[in-house]
Amino acid sequence: MLRLTKKADYSLIALKHFAARQRETLEAVSAKEVADRCGVPLPVLSKLLQRLGKAGFLISEYGTNGGYRLARDPRLISALEVIRAIDGPIVLANCFTANSTCGHLSRCTVRRPLKRIHEGILRLLESVSIQDMLQDSEEEPHGNVPHAPAALHGPLVALPDNSSALNSQSATRK
Repeated sequence: MLRLTKKADYSLIALKHFAARQRETLEAVSAKEVADRCGVPLPVLSKLLQRLGKAGFLISEYGTNGGYRLARDPRLISALEVIRAIDGPIVLANCFTANSTCGHLSRCTVRRPLKRIHEGILRLLESVSIQDMLQDSEEEPHGNVPHAPAALHGPLVALPDNSSALNSQSATRK
């Protein structure tokens, strides 16, 4: 099953919180505030915020009013970037890695379709920004269905029967 790790999920939640707070104020936000508001364990969050800082998503500020701020505009931070920074490369099947050794490669009938699905997932994650996540969550309480990101428009892959593309909703959420 394709699923986000808790670390990637928590990282996206935290960055979304920073984006929401940055619209209100340019002051730094403490790790404790994010942990309390988002329900993320503080020790785990602290480590993730350090990694997000090293990856260039956050700026840390020291002092009594210290904390973190987004280093870039939330429209310019994609879910794919964040997930890769926390979890490393996204791999749907081992045959897409450089050092894959599969005994079925010469007779595999699903490699090409799986590659298209893999590329579609990457396009989708690349097309969703932290700003998109913020806007989608603001629309949800009003009963609106969030718009489909651009990566879902156009052909991804034809699937038999009524299957969905790897449960596209759960593929981008925990």
